[in-house]
Amino acid sequence: MCLAYLSLQRICFSFFLTCLSHFFVPVSGLHTIVGQYGEAIEVPCNKGNVRPEEVFIAKWKYTNADGSTGDLLVKSQGMNTTLSDNADYHSRISLTRDLSLRISQAKLVDQKIFTCMVVIGADIFEHPVQVTVQKAPSVPTITNQAIEAEIGKLTTLGECSTQNAYPAANITWYKNGVPLTADQTAVKLTAAVHEDRATGLLSTSSKLEYAAVKGDLNAKFTCAIHHKSLTSDLLSGPVTFIINYPTENISLLVTPAGTIKEGDNVTLKCKADGNPPPTGYSFHIKGKKVTVEKSDTYTLMDVTRASSGEYKCSLVGNDTMAASRNIVVTYLDIALVTRGKVQKYVGDRFEAAMLVSASGEAQISWSKNNAKLNGAPRFDKLKYSDSGVYECVATMAGLVKKASFELAVQGPAEISRLTKRRSDDGMLKVLSCEALGSPKPTVQWSINGTNVSATESAFVEGKVIHRITISPTVNLTVNCTVTNSLGQDTQSIAVSTLFDEVTMDKQEQAESSREQTRLVVGVMVGLLLAAVAVGLTYWLYLKKTREGSWKTGEKEDGTLEESKKLEVKQNQKAEV
Repeated sequence: MCLAYLSLQRICFSFFLTCLSHFFVPVSGLHTIVGQYGEAIEVPCNKGNVRPEEVFIAKWKYTNADGSTGDLLVKSQGMNTTLSDNADYHSRISLTRDLSLRISQAKLVDQKIFTCMVVIGADIFEHPVQVTVQKAPSVPTITNQAIEAEIGKLTTLGECSTQNAYPAANITWYKNGVPLTADQTAVKLTAAVHEDRATGLLSTSSKLEYAAVKGDLNAKFTCAIHHKSLTSDLLSGPVTFIINYPTENISLLVTPAGTIKEGDNVTLKCKADGNPPPTGYSFHIKGKKVTVEKSDTYTLMDVTRASSGEYKCSLVGNDTMAASRNIVVTYLDIALVTRGKVQKYVGDRFEAAMLVSASGEAQISWSKNNAKLNGAPRFDKLKYSDSGVYECVATMAGLVKKASFELAVQGPAEISRLTKRRSDDGMLKVLSCEALGSPKPTVQWSINGTNVSATESAFVEGKVIHRITISPTVNLTVNCTVTNSLGQDTQSIAVSTLFDEVTMDKQEQAESSREQTRLVVGVMVGLLLAAVAVGLTYWLYLKKTREGSWKTGEKEDGTLEESKKLEVKQNQKAEV
C-alpha cells in the first residue's frame, strides 16, 4: 500500500510540474559553461544562488540542438531524487546539495541546454545553462617526411597531424621559427579534418608542399597546434631535409693559409657549392692531373722553392668547372766563405764573408761564443782575444738558418812583462812572468842556470802567467823563457837578498832626505834673488820717472812748495 502511494505521489508531482511549466516565470539571459571531455561537469541552478530550503520542487531537463527536450530528474522537498530512464544520463547524473546537476565523464553529446526548474512558494522559475565540451589535441607529429628535395621543385616535405580534439585544431608550419604562408607556388598547404564516429572527436592534418632554395640547406621545419583549450601552442620536433642542387661554383683552399716555407706540407682542398657535394676531384699539379676519389684534398709533401707556381682543382670530367691558387714557397740559404777552423796570425787583417740566398729580405745577426755582436766580424789588426767561435743566424718569415766558424789567432811566444815583489809577509820574493802567444806558450824559469817549478794561471785570450816564490840568500839572476811552436823569448831579472834590499831602502831614504833639503834651500835662494831683482827694477823705474819730470820744465816754472809736493807724491808711489 505504501509503495503504491509513493508511486502515485511521484506521478502527481510530475504531472503538476508539467502543467505548471506553462505558467513559469522565466529568467532572462543564458548562462554558458565549458566542460572538459572525460571529466565531471557541474551545472549550477541559477548560477548557484538558489536556497534549497526555500525550494518546494526542483526539476532538471534538457533541450537538444534540434529543439527536442527530455527530463533528467525531480526532487521535492522532504523526498528523494527521482531519476529519469534516459539511457545517456541514468548512470552519469546526480543532484548536489545546492541543487546543481553533476554530469560525470563528459561527452560531446552533453553539449546542449540544461534547464533547472524550481517551485518557490507560489512561483515557478527556470534557469537555462548552455553547456559546451572541449577536448585538447595531442602533441603534433610530422610524418611522411621527404628524404630529399630538389631545388625549385614543389615537393611534399611532410604531413603534420594531431589527434582527438574538439573542436578541430588549427595547424601552422614554420621554417627556422618563421611561419610559412601558402602562395600555391613555393608553399602549398593542404589541411584535412577527420571525425571519430564513435566519440565525435576530430583529428587534423596539414600537408606541406615546398619549393626549396639553396638557403634551405640545414633549415629546420616545425609545426604548431593552436586550440582554444590550450594556453600555449603545442610544437612538434624539428625536421630537416636534404636539398639537392647542382654545383655552380668551386673554390680551392690552401693550408697553411699564411707563409709557406721550404719543408712544409701543403694541403689543397677543393670545395664545390652543390649538394650533394662531388665524391671526387681532379687536382692539376705542375702540369699533371691527379684525380682523387672519395676525398676533396691533396697534400704536397716537403715543398721546395721549385714547388712555387699555380695549382688548380676541377670537377671530375669537367675541367671548365675549376678554381686555381698561386703558391709561393719561401726559402732562405746562407753560406760562409769562411768556415770550419780558421787560423790567422796576430796583427793580420781579417773579415768574415757570407753569402745569402733568399726569397725576401733576411735579418742577419752575429755572435761570438754565444755573446751577441753589433755586426759581422771585421778586424784590421787581430788580437789574441779575437779568437773564438763565431756564429751567423739568418731569419726570414719563420725560416732560421745558422752557420759558424772557429777563429784561432796565432803568434810566437813572447814575454809581455817580467816583475818581482815581496810577499805579503815580507819574507819571500814573488816573481811573475807574463807570456803571450798561441798555441799556448810553455814557461821555464831558471835561477843561476837551475830550473825551478812554478804555478800557472789559466790560458785566456793568448795570455798565461807563471809565478815562482823564492827566498834568496844571495843576489841572483833569474831567467824566464817562454816557448811555443812559432817562437821563443827570454828575459832576465836581478833579484837581491832581502838584507841588501833593506840596506838599499835606507840609503834611498837618506838620499831622498838630502834631496829634499837641497830642494828647500834652492827654493829659498831663488825667492831671495827674485826679491832683489824686483827691488832693483823698481828703483830704476823711480829714477827714470824723476828725470823725466825735470825735463818737462815743471820744476823751473814751479815754486819750491810745488816741488816738495811732487817729491811727496813720488815717495808715496814708491811706498805703494
